[in-house]
Amino acid sequence: MSNISPNLDLSLLHEIADGNNEFIIESIDMFLQQAPPSLQDIGNALKEMDWATAASAAHKLKATLGFFGMLNSQALIQHIELSCKTGAPNAVDVLTKLDEVRASIAANTIALLKIKEEAETKL
Repeated sequence: MSNISPNLDLSLLHEIADGNNEFIIESIDMFLQQAPPSLQDIGNALKEMDWATAASAAHKLKATLGFFGMLNSQALIQHIELSCKTGAPNAVDVLTKLDEVRASIAANTIALLKIKEEAETKL
């Protein structure tokens, strides 16, 4: 897991931003503010075996991951969401997938901070 490289495809972000660096900066800031608490919410719900809350938190994060082109992480979160909706997921499987998403987001955060910094220099 330590070798996870950022899997960002920011083409959708750039398409929507249409050259607006402020939009890119704000979008990255929003991701950086929302993703860690969402991951924490999922983790806490899993520890409490609150499958409905875990599924709901995963569902919310799924769209954000897709917006930033983190398709591998999005697929893992979708698996967590669907597993939790069954009401009795394989806890080891779900926690392993959540750890993979955490590692991927951590790696992507470094890349996003660099992209944000570059966008800020263009303002």
